[in-house]
Order: sequence, then structure tokens, then C-alpha cells
Amino acid sequence: MSDANRGDSSLGRASMRLASGTVVSRILGFISAIILARTLGTVGAGADTFALANQLPNNIYAIVAGGVLSAVLVPHIVKAGLDKDGGQGFINKIVTLGLVIFLAVAIIATLLAPALVALYAQQGGDGGRGFSSQDIALATAFAYWCLPQVLFYALYSLLGEVLNARKVFGPFTWAPALNNIVAMSGLITFGFLFPDLDTGNALEWTPAMVAVLAGSATAGVAMQAAILFTFWRRAGLGYQLDFAWRGVGLGRTGRAVSWMFGMIIVAQIAGVVQANVASLAAGSEAPSLAILRFSWLIFMLPHSVVVVSLATAYFTRMSTNARDKNLAGVRADFLSSVSRIGFFMVLATAGLVVVSLPFARQFGGEIETMQAMALVISLYALGLVAFSVLFIVQRVFYALEDTKTPFFLQVFQATVFISLALGVSTLPLSQIAYGLALSTSTAGTLQTAVALIVLRRKLGGLGLMPLGIKFMTYALAALPASALGVGILVWFNAGANGVLTSSSFVAGLLMALITCAMSATYALFLWLLRNGEFLEMTAGIRSRLRLGGRGNSST
Repeated sequence: MSDANRGDSSLGRASMRLASGTVVSRILGFISAIILARTLGTVGAGADTFALANQLPNNIYAIVAGGVLSAVLVPHIVKAGLDKDGGQGFINKIVTLGLVIFLAVAIIATLLAPALVALYAQQGGDGGRGFSSQDIALATAFAYWCLPQVLFYALYSLLGEVLNARKVFGPFTWAPALNNIVAMSGLITFGFLFPDLDTGNALEWTPAMVAVLAGSATAGVAMQAAILFTFWRRAGLGYQLDFAWRGVGLGRTGRAVSWMFGMIIVAQIAGVVQANVASLAAGSEAPSLAILRFSWLIFMLPHSVVVVSLATAYFTRMSTNARDKNLAGVRADFLSSVSRIGFFMVLATAGLVVVSLPFARQFGGEIETMQAMALVISLYALGLVAFSVLFIVQRVFYALEDTKTPFFLQVFQATVFISLALGVSTLPLSQIAYGLALSTSTAGTLQTAVALIVLRRKLGGLGLMPLGIKFMTYALAALPASALGVGILVWFNAGANGVLTSSSFVAGLLMALITCAMSATYALFLWLLRNGEFLEMTAGIRSRLRLGGRGNSST
């Protein structure tokens, strides 16, 4: 077997390990979100305030470390692996530095909970657009319990990226499954202890209720981080605290981080604008923060299972090729990863739009609320392909240790999004969530288009024309698949009300049927169109079928 084939085989196995863990974790996360929606609802004070507070640690983590760890540390850990100690000294110093910084930030963020809630929420006062004073108080109480998650999210990412860089891929994607199990246990306990709570009334919430709900969420994230320590030895690593942070290349890491930090600040500014505009509809029966968050979770399902898994596996190889100045290898990795991602994401886009109503049915609520959520899912889905391609484009820049270019691309995206979001703020309350979802898709698509142009210049060509033809082939195959999916939806359920008035179990079965039918149709048309990616990925299956057929005929 050639080195290239061995590399592809190893990459495939790594992708499968990552994907399997991600699938399990995401399924459990989806179930957890459904339980949360059934417990708190998808509109009202309880749903929107918890959505706001539980998002705050993610936002703070993003500012402190999000993207920096995977984008900057993996290439540096790969390079440090050439040191005499195999990179152990660099890793000890990085982990110690991370512990100190993340603990300090978590403490400060928790103390600043009231200010952070005020920053991300629009308070409308009595009868105004936005949260009431009682809602703000409830969101702040949730935030005190949720913000310690900053420490655990950061540790999870730091430890996970070290393991990924050492080619121990599985634990990083399997650990969130434990988080979701703990969170689900907390939600079930909450429902058992407080069955008669009117979650939409902020005045009915007690400190014990807040502690059970938000405390269990934080406990889940803590377990997610802690479990990674058990895999440290498998990566051939020990660990000891090391506060001697000079002399191992941290200065170069810091320069790369500075651009990443700026990029994340820009993204968070856009996030603050989005949260404030979305919270204008909080306290009403219109879709707001909770529906946007649940819809984004659904949007992220295919991206997380396919794109993150593939990108994580490819990124280490890209970093190695970049280290060796092998731009042709980097270009080949980019084209291969994007082609495979497009194969899945075009179908996922069509599928999300078609099954958005059955998906929304799983979260419960009034018919109007479920219809609103389905539309938000569909509007987010319009930007799925671009969002996933951008994820790979950014990893190419990071592998090349270029964090400056992604910063300016993020500035462009944020400028477009903020401009659109400010316009959305003038819409009626019932339209705000739709406008924000469409603004997100529009800004992301434009950002991806510009990013591809810049990357082509960076690598001296990309072969975008053949890549575009492949994506057109995917789109052509998705058209009959979508038509069949819509036909099944209408035939079995007589339109939207049929889906939304059926049980969640029936809606789930319908969703599974449509998904299988669309996938089979998509595969059939790609085969008829002789699509290279499809033929390559199914070559093993077709070979086994031919061998099986010959064996049967010989007997």
C-alpha cells in the first residue's frame, strides 16, 4: 500500500471515529434539547431567559479561547512534536497557562453576571419590546449558575485539541455524550420536583428551581472536560504544572492568537447585536431567543456530524503539509475535504427544509409556534453549504498560520450582518426571528464567497471551476430528492397542520421515512450522473456486492 493510500485510510478511520462520537453526542444533545423545550416551552420567560443565560458561557469562552485552541495550537503542537521531548514541555506549559487564565476568566465572568445579562438582553420595561425587569432578574440568577461553564468549556477544548494533535481523535467527540446524559438527568429531576411550575412566569421561579436547572447544566459541562484527563496516557503524555512560560515559542503563538482574538471579538459584537435584536420579541408569544437557539441546534446537526469530523481529521494533515511547505498537498486536502462535505451538505440543506415541520413538532408548543420554528430552521438551512465550506477555508488559513486574513473576513461578515440585523429590529415582533435567521445565512454566504477568492490567491489557484461543477451535480440530484420528500410529507399528513397535530412519535417516523427516501433518491441520481465522489465513497460497497454475486452464482 502506498503512503498516500495509507494516509487516506488513516484519515478515513479518524473521520469515522470522530463522526461516530459526534453522532451519538448530537443525538443525545437533540434529545436533551427536546426535553428542555418540553420542560420550559419554546417561548416565554423561562425558555428565553435560560436560553440567554446558558449561552453566555459559550460567548465568554469564544472570546477567551474559542477557535484559538484548534486554529493555533494544533499546528504548534504538531511542530513541537519534533522537539526532543516530543512536545511534552510545550504541552505542559500551554495547559498550565490555560488553567490559570480560564479559572481567572470564569471567576470574573461569574461576578459580572448582571452586567453580561444587561449587555446581551434588551430590557423593554412594562409593556415595552424586550425583557421585563422580572425576566432580567431571572436571567441573572441563571447566569450566576451557568457562567462557571466557561472554565470547563475551555478545558475541554484545550485538552481535546492536544489529544487531536497527538492523533487520539475519539474522546473529543464522545465526551459531550456524558454532558448530555448529565443535563438530561437534571431536566428530568427538575420536571419531577416542580411539575406545576408556570415556566413562562418569571415570578414563580425560586432559587431551588434555578439551582436544579442551571446547576445540572454546568455539572454536565464539568464532566465533559474531566473525562478527557483519563485519555492523557493513551496520547503518550504525562502532565505536571509548569509556570515557566518563556522559551518554548509561546511568543509566536501569542502573535497568532492576537488576530484570532480580534476576530472573535468582532464575532461577539455581532452576537451582542443579534441577542439584543432577538430579545425585542422576548416576553411575547413571538419566536425569540429560545426558538433561534433550538433552530440553530438543528441546523448544526449535519454540520457537526460531517464537517467538524472531517475537518478535524484533515486539519492535522493540512498542518503537517503546511509545515513541510507542501502547498500542493494543502490544496489537495482542501479540494478533497470540500468535495466530500458538499456531497453531504447539499442533501442536508434540502432535507432540513423538507423535514423542518416534523423537526419542529418534536419540540412541542402551539401550532403557530411550531410553524414559526420550522421557518426559522429553513432560513438557517439556506446558508448551511456556505457555512460548512467556510469552516474548511478557515482551517486552511490556520494550517498556514495565517490568522490575519480570517480576521478581516470576519469583519466583513459582521459588517454585513449587523447592517441587516439593525434593519430587522424595525420589523414587527413576529418577524424578527425570521429576519435574523435570513441575515445570518446571507452574511455567511457572502463571507464564504470572498474567502474562496482570497484563498485562491493565497494558494496560487484552487480549481474552483471543477469544484463548482461537482456542487451543481449535487444540487441537480437534490432536486428530485426534495420533490419526493415534499410529496411524502403532503401525502401522509395532508400539509402542515397534519404534521403539527400528529403525535411527536408519528412526526418522527415521518421524518425518518422522508430522510431515507430522499437519501436513496439522491444517491440514485448521483449514480446516474456518474458523480466521482459518490462512486469513490461507494466503491467498497459495490465491490463487495459484485463479489457476493459471483460467489452465489458459482454455487
